[in-house]
Amino acid sequence: MKRWQADGLLLAVAAIWGLAFVPQAWGMETLQPMGFTGLRFALGALVVAPLAWRERRRPAPVVPAGGPPRWLLLFGLGSLIFLGAALQQIGLVTTSVTNASFLTALYVPLVPVLGWLLFGRRPHWIAWPAAVGCVAGTWLLTGGQAVHMVAGDWWVIASSLPWALHVVLVGWAAGRLGAPYTVACVQFIVCSVLSLIAAAALESMSWEAVRAAAGAIAYTGLISVGVGYTAQVVAQRHTQPADAALVLSSETVFAAIFGALLAGDRLTAAGWAGCALILGCILLAQLPMLWRQREAGH
Repeated sequence: MKRWQADGLLLAVAAIWGLAFVPQAWGMETLQPMGFTGLRFALGALVVAPLAWRERRRPAPVVPAGGPPRWLLLFGLGSLIFLGAALQQIGLVTTSVTNASFLTALYVPLVPVLGWLLFGRRPHWIAWPAAVGCVAGTWLLTGGQAVHMVAGDWWVIASSLPWALHVVLVGWAAGRLGAPYTVACVQFIVCSVLSLIAAAALESMSWEAVRAAAGAIAYTGLISVGVGYTAQVVAQRHTQPADAALVLSSETVFAAIFGALLAGDRLTAAGWAGCALILGCILLAQLPMLWRQREAGH
């Protein structure tokens, strides 16, 4: 897969995730956060399980010597998704979808910093203004006004660190293990098990509540997790984490668009300016790749 194809796939992932904010909020009307998270990731694991099984029947790839063992990598990725998804879902109980989409985007500038610290991958200088521009564009999508903080907002802010770590590590882990579908499936299982354990300890869940949230579970499990997160793993084997974070930040644009189409929301002039700024920053981040391709062609 070429890098532009990987970025295009990540753009599709961003669209899937942008639409998911609304059913995630709907799910909280009847289910509590840990139960909802556990069920949707269990459903996502079922979606990708046949691909993972087929992948495991092939000759096992040679894992490079050194570094953490396979099981620790997979458990770590699943734990990061669990932390990110759980904290975000708890936040959606009391914050708005708009605030959640904005505050989740705070992981974007964290990704190049963490990639630099963990792997010594110093990003191209363009990545820094592009990352800041994406966060500014997301703020404009909220109306360009002060975000009135409530308890849920702090939970969503806390989720930005595990999301950023996951974006930094998932492509590296999938490339190292040579098994993207297995990575996707196992991390979903880990997230689901941890969430359901937390639900059993901290929450109450009834069959009636699950039935009432069936539509939200179906979309966020089958599409957002099963398709979206799996496509992220596949795509990030072929692009850099900082670029991936910038492309994925467009989920806030799609969240605003789908909110206007499906929930009757309206984008203000500031909101449209935010959409344009985010998309412009994503295109800006592609310039180094285009320059290198142009130089290679001469």
